[in-house]
Amino acid sequence: MLMKKYISIIFAAAALLMTSACETLSVDEDVASAPVIASFSPKQAPAGAEVVVTGEYLNNVTEAYIGDVKVDIIEKVSNARLSIKVAQGVTSGKIALVNPTGRGESSEDFTCTFAVPQITASLLQASAELGEQILITGEHLNSAASVIFRSQGKDVRHEAEIISQSDNELVVEVPYVEDNTAVITMEYYDETGLVETPTAGAPTMQVIKYTPTFNESSFDQTAVGSVVTLTGEHLDNVNRVTFRRIAAGEETEVFDAIFTATADRLTVTVPAADFPDGESEAEMVIYWFDSNESRAFDGMSVYVPLVYYWQNIVTECQSQNEDGMYQSFFSPQNGRVYANEKWATELDPVAMEWQGQQFSAANVFKAGTVTEEEYYSVVPYLFFSVSGGQNLQLNSPANSNGQLKNFAVSAPVSSQNRVPGTNSSSASGTPILAFRCLDPDNATEKALIDKVVAGEIENIDETTFPIDETAMTIAGISFSGASGGIKTDKDESKSWPGIVSPATTEGTHTLELGADGPVFLMAYYDFNGYNSENKTQNIRRIGLLHITKVDWIISNKDYRGTQVTYNCYWQKYNYGESEQQ
Repeated sequence: MLMKKYISIIFAAAALLMTSACETLSVDEDVASAPVIASFSPKQAPAGAEVVVTGEYLNNVTEAYIGDVKVDIIEKVSNARLSIKVAQGVTSGKIALVNPTGRGESSEDFTCTFAVPQITASLLQASAELGEQILITGEHLNSAASVIFRSQGKDVRHEAEIISQSDNELVVEVPYVEDNTAVITMEYYDETGLVETPTAGAPTMQVIKYTPTFNESSFDQTAVGSVVTLTGEHLDNVNRVTFRRIAAGEETEVFDAIFTATADRLTVTVPAADFPDGESEAEMVIYWFDSNESRAFDGMSVYVPLVYYWQNIVTECQSQNEDGMYQSFFSPQNGRVYANEKWATELDPVAMEWQGQQFSAANVFKAGTVTEEEYYSVVPYLFFSVSGGQNLQLNSPANSNGQLKNFAVSAPVSSQNRVPGTNSSSASGTPILAFRCLDPDNATEKALIDKVVAGEIENIDETTFPIDETAMTIAGISFSGASGGIKTDKDESKSWPGIVSPATTEGTHTLELGADGPVFLMAYYDFNGYNSENKTQNIRRIGLLHITKVDWIISNKDYRGTQVTYNCYWQKYNYGESEQQ
């Protein structure tokens, strides 16, 4: 009998819970009406104040207004109550709430009261560094629409970013000002609109700026794609470096340069820009403090050789670590490293459109798909991946329809967070390339390796790198064993000298290769594609790639965040066209 009694109680409790759940669900889902506003409080308040609105059908409110000004919904308490925040710019008007069914308005007007924000000057800290967050105390600070810093005696305004705000406290980030002493004012609304507190008598603060200083620098003739290094102090504040060609009477275009900066060293790669072949005079401009200040280094001699040469390129293998760069694609044609997220829209939109349907086989187009114009609209590019979890692989975009889907655009990695769109995509890239790792035990190949490592490749054309289709050689080097995807463990003839996978210990394992790193001979094919029987046919341009460093980045025994550093030579003109230049 006791057992039956307990069972009865359990069933009764379950029934009660089910009834209660159904009632709650019916309230939450009841959006058959536009919001109904019964009342609100207070009836008047300054900007930043909270207004509590009561009524019906408030659970699904998506927007709130006071007059014509949209305001934030702070909290939805229940289907009968929510809170909104009076926004800057509100004067007066009815409160309106919007849900998927419609719009409801209050019968009364809300009136905004106006208060002048004031800073307690005696509590303001005397100095702060540029970019530092500071606390400002005072009265009516919720009324402040913005906080303005000016150099003393100057009219140029610099708005500080407001980090947090209440009636008595503001936290702002100190903005750039021209001089060290900054006058602080605030903008706020009154009955006439947006006004500003007076500068006379306004509090001041010393803004500490660590201005980059440069040691004496002289530049030898510098080739496009090579690196310029400057030393000094506070160079980590540099945020932009540009180059332009100097031509008398001509307004020349400005090009951004890739750079890295530490406190005492700035390393800049000279961009190709619009420099013609041969020697040009150039100006390099270095900017800091969000490009508000700069220094020009003019009179530089920039040399454009007959071959492209890109140094210290760094890309990632698939980029599936949360702290990865997510930059995996490199074009030897323009020296650019492309972020993974740019692949579909900027780098290879042709492949994104076709999603792998343009190839009849690896590296061979189906008739009637990609046009010749479309093929050449995509710059040749290459990328590294991690094959089998722990082995590096150098890839042609068109070699496989299963590689690109492994590349993430950001963390966390998901099925929809992939370069070609989804993990189920079969997209293949457009450009067709092939690679062969040079053998240091072969005398002819070793001679070429030594020239590449020493940076002594001055030209790549029909004369310096002749192609013999009968012998299937490039510059006397067999290219018959080339492949569109070449990995470290493919076979003995294609192993990569010096590349050894580390143990699976978590973290970064740096492999400094330098001159001992592998060198690859690369071919980029024309629109006719890749002939697997003779890989020296249809070659448009060739290049040479030298790996100098591998940073094995291991997470959960996975190597796919690994970074590869390399130098690259690339033919400047297509075979058969160099004499026309």
